[in-house]
Amino acid sequence: MPKPIRNLRWVIVGTMFLITAVNYLDRQCLSVAAPVISKEFGFSNTDYSRIVTAFLVAYTIMQLVAGVVVDKVGVRKGMAVFLSWWSISGALHAISNGLSTFVLFRFMLGMGEAGNWPTSAKAVSEWFPPRERGLAVGIFDSGSSLGGLLAPPLVAWLIATRSAFLLTGSLGFLLLLLWLWIYRRPEEHPRLSIEERQLIQTSSVQEQLPTTQTSRWAVLRRREVWGVTSGRFLSDCVWWFYVYWLPKYLFDQRGLSLSQIAAVSWMPFVTVDAGNLLGGWFSAFLMRRNWSMDASRKCLLRLGALGMLAGLPAALTHNAILSVMFISIATFSYGMWGTMMLTLPTDLFSPAHVGIVSGLSGTGAGLGGIAFTILTGIVVDRISYQPIFITAALLPLLGLLAVQLLIPKVRFLEGTQASQVA
Repeated sequence: MPKPIRNLRWVIVGTMFLITAVNYLDRQCLSVAAPVISKEFGFSNTDYSRIVTAFLVAYTIMQLVAGVVVDKVGVRKGMAVFLSWWSISGALHAISNGLSTFVLFRFMLGMGEAGNWPTSAKAVSEWFPPRERGLAVGIFDSGSSLGGLLAPPLVAWLIATRSAFLLTGSLGFLLLLLWLWIYRRPEEHPRLSIEERQLIQTSSVQEQLPTTQTSRWAVLRRREVWGVTSGRFLSDCVWWFYVYWLPKYLFDQRGLSLSQIAAVSWMPFVTVDAGNLLGGWFSAFLMRRNWSMDASRKCLLRLGALGMLAGLPAALTHNAILSVMFISIATFSYGMWGTMMLTLPTDLFSPAHVGIVSGLSGTGAGLGGIAFTILTGIVVDRISYQPIFITAALLPLLGLLAVQLLIPKVRFLEGTQASQVA
């Protein structure tokens, strides 16, 4: 019999952290290379926004599809399919020769990468008790900042030969092997210790509820689903803006070279990582101090929305480094906010429905990102970046209002037994 792996659930989260890092590394290659590629092919800001929008359109469509798929085929198979698809799509960027091919391969990349978040959220709901879910989500989601952190120096070094796209694409297949080895459902895993199995079974919502209680589609009538979706619609676009436009902003507006961009653009990704981890840890800390799930989650959401107001001075200051510092405060705050928003579906619904709810909220996030990306390209070409920064700072407050109105209390919605699990 295979020897049990100690704290296996945290090893699985660590694997999802690495997969998420490669997910963001693949998408950030183009963002960091944008000044060079735009110059090589003569792309305008509007052209660049079309390339980014192609990714977001596919990402938006596939979020809901991916959620349904992973609820049907399971976490292990679902992640394997999505990871393989986006790795191939990322590598294909190396042969792009114009706007149409960049749009096509970007669309394909978005199709695959959409599956990472509903799949990972469902894995957390299967493996973790409620008190640990915020931290588990914070850990795997912080992989996005590691990918963003690695992209600038890596791409600055390799972009001349387009090798960056090939390298990041190949990393996905190495992680595919690790994923297929490490992941099974708790009840099927041969390396799960008796003690950890008992912990998971005691806390498992799935085992305490009849699976026929609420159908997959009927659950979408819950207003809480639309609270999560509208909250992400109004806030995730802020992160998309910083991810896709920061290198270009520093190049166009602040006059930094590619090497200078690589030297400072890592800062917002380190701070969002810190926000992810601190948000997850602090929410669990509050619950251990007898705060309710509702109070702990909403405390972090309020802090995150208020902190993203740092985008206002980021746009107004004349100092490039100071602007990056304010942006870093905003991304730190987004990290706290984003971790809680990704955790909410696991708090509100059983594992049988986490995929579809997470996917729908991801679709809302993508729609917001598409609209904001198109707006950014138009406004930057015709006016400047300043109105976009101001809008990005204020939108999360509207997102917070939507969450407060549509999710009056964060609690398990599908049964009284599971709602008593601490």
